[in-house]
Amino acid sequence: MPTIIEDPEKGTSECLEAVALQQLPLAIEKKALLPPSTPKTLVPGKKVQRKASRWVRFTLWFNTYRKFYITIVLLNLSGLILAATGKWQYPRKYTGAFVLGNLLTAILMRNELFGRCLYWFVNTCFAKWTPLQFRLVCTSVLQHLGGIHSGCASSGFVWLIFRVVLIFIDHKDNHDAVLIMGVITNLAVSISIVSAFPWVRNTHHNAFERHHRFIGWLGLLSTWIFVVLGDSYDLDTHSWNPDGIRVIRQQDFWFAFGMTVFILIPWFTVREVRVDIEVPSPKVAILRFERGMQQGLLARVSRSSIMEYHAFGIISEGKHAKYHYLICGVQGDFTRSLVNDPPTHLWTRQLKFAGVSNTSTLYKRGIRVCTGTGLGAALSTCIQLYLIWIGSDQEKTFGPTIANLIHRHLGKDRCCLWDSKARGGRPDVMKLVREAYYSWGAEVVFITSNFLGNKEIMEGCKSEGIPAFGTLWDF
Repeated sequence: MPTIIEDPEKGTSECLEAVALQQLPLAIEKKALLPPSTPKTLVPGKKVQRKASRWVRFTLWFNTYRKFYITIVLLNLSGLILAATGKWQYPRKYTGAFVLGNLLTAILMRNELFGRCLYWFVNTCFAKWTPLQFRLVCTSVLQHLGGIHSGCASSGFVWLIFRVVLIFIDHKDNHDAVLIMGVITNLAVSISIVSAFPWVRNTHHNAFERHHRFIGWLGLLSTWIFVVLGDSYDLDTHSWNPDGIRVIRQQDFWFAFGMTVFILIPWFTVREVRVDIEVPSPKVAILRFERGMQQGLLARVSRSSIMEYHAFGIISEGKHAKYHYLICGVQGDFTRSLVNDPPTHLWTRQLKFAGVSNTSTLYKRGIRVCTGTGLGAALSTCIQLYLIWIGSDQEKTFGPTIANLIHRHLGKDRCCLWDSKARGGRPDVMKLVREAYYSWGAEVVFITSNFLGNKEIMEGCKSEGIPAFGTLWDF
């Protein structure tokens, strides 16, 4: 039987800073920072819906993710056009390098180790002392690395098509096996890309995972065969050259090698670990694992070693803490099974990946807004941040452990806990954010909410010139 923790405790999903939750000395100036029009007393009331301007909505839509994607695709398309028209001969001779160089970059952007190194470098070198605008750009770039991932993957696929077309045009000088493997590689990469479209990934997560992962692995295998066959076939003598030295001297061999290494690294860290699960309410399961964690990390967990991994934010009181926690709100089959049939062990990758909350150390002060189980992404970031948590029947749903963590490490002047059931409804969130932003002297706002809540707060912050980073659904 699984071990159920007796004293109810609540963790939350999303990345939480594992920085020690110590009480910061509060030296908020007595001088009011609030604009004269900002009320200081918050009362529940009917919220006024404000529609953001078209420009605000456009700037939020055309975010760093899309800027990265469009820039990378346009640069690659420019090179492709020059190569196709014969004005640039290098890509025609070394097309494989353009294919695999793009695909390697795409893989790097989603690699846990590479991502952790980027976050570490930025947080170590630029925290607090650099201009605010620079730090905001750093956070935006790190949050939207997925734009580089998608842009390079799409570009690599287009270059791959171009490569196969060239082989087909010169079919009389190429071996059939090279052409066949090129077509198979194209099919595998295309299926992997289509399965990652947001509407597939967000509505059919298991289908996305199966196709993107396993067809992606098949694509990697076919890429290796394609590379070795293509580099081993002598176009002049129309014969195979079994000399391996010739193969390893080619660029595409080393790009394929790099792809393989970075794909395998996270899987070498997969372990089955013991988990204690507490179910304070039918809506939530709290997972407790041994050892503490640093701030702003997310954990992937699964009942299987290779299938159905789900990411949740880590709650920890520091690297030297005895435990870390995940809060799993019941939304799908996996999270529901944690409540109805709690396991004693789960599979996880010991190499955790960083989320945008990891950059909270860049800022002197900020606001953390979350709704429901989004608290999980917020708790550890509250050393530098003011917490606004909106939820229904909070203590009953999440249990006294999380409530105790909040009250133990955050004073009343460092958090606003809005229980919508006790207060008779949802608040005007922007009113809460605006007042906290000015009174706390904040530099940034981090948001973890559902799609509509995230959209509302992001539009409100953008309209009022408050720097904010919200949840992404397009990564």
